[in-house]
Amino acid sequence: MNNRAKESIDKITFKKLRRLYLFALLTIAIMVALSQILIQYNLKSQLSDSRIINISGKQRMLSQKLAKEVLILNFVTDTTKKNEEVIRINEILSLWKSTHYNLEKGNDILGFPKEKSTNITQLFASIKPHFDTIVNATSQFLDNIKRGKNLNKNQKLVQTILENEGDFLLKMNQIVSEYDKEALDKVTLQRKTEYVIFGFTLLVLLLEFLFIFKPTNHKVEKLISKLLLSEKKALELAYNTEIISEIKENSVKELKSLNYAMENTLLYCRVAPNGSLIHIGEKFSKLLQYNPFISDKTFSQVLTPIEKEQLIIDRIISEKHRSGWQGEINITNRNGESLWLDLSMVPVTIKKEESELLIVCFDITERKKAEQEVERLNTENVTDKINQQKIISSRIVENQENEQNRIAKEIHDGIGQMLTGLKFSLESINLDDKEKSAQKIEYLKKLSLDIIKGVRTATFNLMPPELSDHGIVSSIAKLTQELSKLTGKNILFYNKTNFDQRLDSLIEINIYRLTQEAINNAIKYADSTHIIVQLSHSNSILGITIDDNGKGFDVNAVEKKRNSESGMGLLFMKERIQYINGRVFINSIPGEGTRITFNIPI
Repeated sequence: MNNRAKESIDKITFKKLRRLYLFALLTIAIMVALSQILIQYNLKSQLSDSRIINISGKQRMLSQKLAKEVLILNFVTDTTKKNEEVIRINEILSLWKSTHYNLEKGNDILGFPKEKSTNITQLFASIKPHFDTIVNATSQFLDNIKRGKNLNKNQKLVQTILENEGDFLLKMNQIVSEYDKEALDKVTLQRKTEYVIFGFTLLVLLLEFLFIFKPTNHKVEKLISKLLLSEKKALELAYNTEIISEIKENSVKELKSLNYAMENTLLYCRVAPNGSLIHIGEKFSKLLQYNPFISDKTFSQVLTPIEKEQLIIDRIISEKHRSGWQGEINITNRNGESLWLDLSMVPVTIKKEESELLIVCFDITERKKAEQEVERLNTENVTDKINQQKIISSRIVENQENEQNRIAKEIHDGIGQMLTGLKFSLESINLDDKEKSAQKIEYLKKLSLDIIKGVRTATFNLMPPELSDHGIVSSIAKLTQELSKLTGKNILFYNKTNFDQRLDSLIEINIYRLTQEAINNAIKYADSTHIIVQLSHSNSILGITIDDNGKGFDVNAVEKKRNSESGMGLLFMKERIQYINGRVFINSIPGEGTRITFNIPI
């Protein structure tokens, strides 16, 4: 009878929790729906407010435009233009009148409310005399123009329009300000309403946690304790009772099936609060290479033979046997192998003054090994990247030094010597001997042209003026022409899609240097006689392709030789193209030639 009464109480309790849970969900759903309805209503109202403010602002513009057109018409003498002005003023006046009446009286189609606040109603009442005066004066003015009569009165009508137009603008500004203030009040009210709904929703969630989830958790813990207690009693009856009824035998079979499933699928055991082992699962005992029939061992001694690791496990059980614990531990098995376990320790109450710990583990050794391997590979990749950057940095510094030495040598050996010769020639001119002076002056002119050419060549190598003046197309065309003249090789450039856009200066200089590097490599290493540079583009990609008929190379073999000059050249290309978010494709066949393609987003 007592058991039935307890079951009945449990059913009533769970039904009550279910009703409370459904009530909480329904409350949250209602609050969310109410919040959405209020938000949508306020958004619709705000859209109407913004439209009204916009139209009210246009009314000011229309009044100014009307006054302006009336002034213009007053001074127009040409009959054709006068008729056009009359039509334009009639259109403006009609639009101005209809809009004003819709704002004042309301219009459901346009979304203008018929009900207005007291302030706006008063403002429309105060603006009405000025509005009516402007409308009447404009109508009389146009009527006089059409009939060609009473034209002497038009000047007074124009003056009347201008006098009332200023007052109309002032009142209209007040109306727009009042509409804006009311719209702001609506937004503020909506914000407060949403805060109230949000606070109420949080309160419902808190109450749901306190009165639904927490009691449910308590019920589940008690259910687990009951199941463990039932298992213990069933095992005692199985070992100590010789005659078991058919019903009890079926119960024992079910418990054995459940126990078998746990033994062979879970790494679990039961431990007393003092650390002694009560029971260990078969799968767990196989993993630890422990004989489950030995009962004089503690849980820490079963896990590991290492004393230091046993002390750590005993300390965890001693400190956490009441509150429970979950974490990862590293142990050493009896073969000296390292094992990682994800261990969960749950305190279970058996009786009022008797409790034990249910420990469930997962073998995460392979995962840890994988994590360590990933960490090792990441460390190697970082180290390799740092070494590459060091090599790149040293090569950049070396190339800068070589370029500076080359420029200095060109200036010293070429331009410097020519300037020295120019100086000596100027000093040797004898103005008394006009014939020799004329010859020397001609020589000096030629020498000056050579100096200018040398300076232009040096500056072209540093930064071609075409790049900053005309863009990447002109600079690449100039580059191919100059290199073709200097090397004697057939270097051609084709702008296939007539690309003529200007790009960011940083992108243009990188594209130029990449193209220059590819052509120089084809000249220096490929022994090619023909080099073709092609430029094409789409809406989002600029493509540059450099083809040569040289000796080609094995791309994979060169990329592996990072310390070689050719390997570093390819690495520099990839680093530079990545700097401008582009991509490089290198295709080469030994003995046939090489194609390098740069794709840059534009």
